[in-house]
Amino acid sequence: MTGTEGGRREAPAPPSFHTMWADLLPIGRHADTGGYRRYAWTAADADCRAWFQAQAESRGLTYELDRNGNQWAWYGDPEAGDAVVTGSHLDSVPDGGAFDGPLGVVSSFAALDTLRARGAAPDRPLAIVNFGDEEGARFGLACVGSRLAAGQLTAEQAHALRDADGVTLAQAMERAGYDPEAIGPDPERLARIGAFVELHVEQGRALDRTGHAVGVASAIWPHGRWRFDFRGEANHAGTTRIEDRRDPMLTYAATVLAAREKAARAGALATFGKVGVEPNGVNAIASLVRGWLDSRAADEHTLATVVGEIERAAAGQAARDGVEVSVTRESFTPVVEFEHGLRDKLAALLGTDGAPVPVLPTGAGHDAGILSASVPTAMLFVRNPTGVSHSPAESAAEDDCVAGVTALADVLEGLACR
Repeated sequence: MTGTEGGRREAPAPPSFHTMWADLLPIGRHADTGGYRRYAWTAADADCRAWFQAQAESRGLTYELDRNGNQWAWYGDPEAGDAVVTGSHLDSVPDGGAFDGPLGVVSSFAALDTLRARGAAPDRPLAIVNFGDEEGARFGLACVGSRLAAGQLTAEQAHALRDADGVTLAQAMERAGYDPEAIGPDPERLARIGAFVELHVEQGRALDRTGHAVGVASAIWPHGRWRFDFRGEANHAGTTRIEDRRDPMLTYAATVLAAREKAARAGALATFGKVGVEPNGVNAIASLVRGWLDSRAADEHTLATVVGEIERAAAGQAARDGVEVSVTRESFTPVVEFEHGLRDKLAALLGTDGAPVPVLPTGAGHDAGILSASVPTAMLFVRNPTGVSHSPAESAAEDDCVAGVTALADVLEGLACR
């Protein structure tokens, strides 16, 4: 809405939460599955990035693209230091849901609008960030943008990442118009940040069971990804006797079952969610089955124990099947205990009648967890009534999303208006 008063033209109102959400919703959505395929450095990713830049510019914010492809929108002087930063990511897992990542980015712009509407006068700079390639759906490593910035992934390691078609991360960045030679640690930028708060839809039902719409994260479980290569002998499915077979598919299947058993016994999580088969023919015994294990636990000792037991189960079954197996750890993130002072301050800020909001752990990794080694970080969760995530069924009620925006605005005001 625009108008004039005394010859002065009013600036148009920024897009509302609902308008932003509606504009972002169609980007990268697959017509058949209803899920999202917003992979790093693709056309859908470019559209998401254009959306972010447009939101920054429509609010008169200072827009920046850092050396690693992460996007920043600044309210206040970017160079002043001690900034309060919020945001999340816009990419997705294959056929993921609408809320994982984007809810945090949309809510960040809406929370800043709320602060400005309140007439709040921050004495610390505020920034909103969209970290690139958080899910790792294309190149197999999660949180690439934040890992690079924090120095937890070297430029050499990043350049070696490849997608399923053999395209390197560097090639993908270059094709998208970015300079892959510029990537690397960004300590100067991180030094400007006094606190980072990420809002995210909860990926489970722990918060829903408390009856609260918004909660605070206490910690992120340690987690990692391991690649299991099972090598046997390709042969004809219709002519090779059972006793003559060296079938890696059998070993893989037994390992999947073993992973479920070992994890359940330890109170941990273990999932084989991705598999590749060669030669991948209906009437052919496979020569290679490659499976990726995602495993998480409440502590690093339990995680190491569970993964070790799965590896031993795979080796034992491989010996019985005449198959070779090798295991490669592709990524690992240690336990993250969010900065207690910041965490407790958020819980108190959002509490009512002297009672803080729920504080609960999560098994999901986030950019906030990566940054926690460099800057004080915290997370807010918005209730997910189904607990479903990484799926088109992922959801959050409209009232809860609005409550999340209000909570994030309260947090930003409490931190930035001293």
